[in-house]
Amino acid sequence: MKRLFLALVAALFATAPLSPACAKDWSTIRIATEGAYPPFNYVENNELQGFEIDVAKALCEKAKATCSFVITDWDDLVPDLKRGQIDAIVASLEITEERRQKIALTRRYYRTPPVFMVRKDTDLKAVTPDAMKGRKLGAMAGTVYATYLEDLYAPGAAVGLYANQDEASLDLALGRIDAVLGDKIALTEWLKRGQEASCCQFLADAPPDVTYFGEGYGIGLRKGDDDLKRLLDAAIEAIQADGTYERIRARYFPFDVK
Repeated sequence: MKRLFLALVAALFATAPLSPACAKDWSTIRIATEGAYPPFNYVENNELQGFEIDVAKALCEKAKATCSFVITDWDDLVPDLKRGQIDAIVASLEITEERRQKIALTRRYYRTPPVFMVRKDTDLKAVTPDAMKGRKLGAMAGTVYATYLEDLYAPGAAVGLYANQDEASLDLALGRIDAVLGDKIALTEWLKRGQEASCCQFLADAPPDVTYFGEGYGIGLRKGDDDLKRLLDAAIEAIQADGTYERIRARYFPFDVK
């Protein structure tokens, strides 16, 4: 009878859901980043800095958690997470179905807008396929921007593919093409280069399209750490609602990245 009683108790504990008292304590969170991807995460004056680092610190404050940061090689980020050496990855992890098969991801905390750049003397007024019929467009080969133009703008517009973004931007500056589609953050940096880039400006962002441009970037977590995911998802929503996120964003980018 005693053995039967003990067996029943063991079975009860094995099948019962964890109560809040048994949930993991997330008052401390170990965060890993690459530290080599400015302006998102980088080291300057022996200090870890960047947009993502500031966002992560704001999330920790909102979650009332003490966070420690470690710099980890890109290839070791996910393995270290799975081994339990870290609790979260803040290193521009794109939210994809393939990645979701391996780890959990929070809601998006930033995205990279796709933008059309044109010459300042252009007569283009819109970025729709109809508005760009008969024009010459450029993008870096092998990118989502190239695929987007080929699928949605050709054959009405001529699409030229380039080995790198700078070659496409230079052809725009020289008047050989009418517009370039690319990463807004990268093209913003190109526009700062002086005389060569003084020719050009942004016309408009491409319409958001998850099929081509993805869902954005999230924080990587272990599968099963659902309470941590809920905590960070709520913190992301909170800092975007109270203005904290925008204050951080304004220090790094002159446009919205939510």
